[in-house]
Amino acid sequence: MRLTHRALFLTAGLLASTSALAHPGHEVSGLASGILHPLTGLDHLLAMLGVGLWAGQRGGKSIWMIPLAFMAMMLAGGLLGMEGVALPGVELGIAVSVTLFGLLIAFGVRLPVWVGMLLVGGFALFHGHAHGEEMPATAGALSFAFGFTLATGALHATGVGASWLSRNLPRLVRLAGAAISVAGAAMLAIV
Repeated sequence: MRLTHRALFLTAGLLASTSALAHPGHEVSGLASGILHPLTGLDHLLAMLGVGLWAGQRGGKSIWMIPLAFMAMMLAGGLLGMEGVALPGVELGIAVSVTLFGLLIAFGVRLPVWVGMLLVGGFALFHGHAHGEEMPATAGALSFAFGFTLATGALHATGVGASWLSRNLPRLVRLAGAAISVAGAAMLAIV
């Protein structure tokens, strides 16, 4: 089975298995809480899928370098949030990231890989900070961080896979980017 198919099946499995944990009355571990956080927030979900779509659209080394830059800086932001270090404009930064990632996809923007890494990494700080700041008091920091990193990687892989599956339909990927940017603009309107 191809890697992209495995990534899609992994993401579907994560989405299906975590929905049972979301019901009230269940104790949810730090790992499960970490997995749920990016999957249950539309802002995080769209941004992380967008990073994967853009990386897949670009191809080459971007497929793994851009998502890894996002995850590394997200972890740094998560640590800041867990430690209570203030980061101004977190919600605004997240909404801008959704809009910008969507626009990058919609217009098929091709930046040097290192610029793309800096761009997504900078916005990943905001996503990570939100994750860390919202860590449940009963969750262990390491398991929570592993959970939100695992879910983020799965969302990136899903975006890359969707881009690859749509390689003969580039307009479809661009349309998805446009939809992501419209959702981001709506988020900006309420921040």
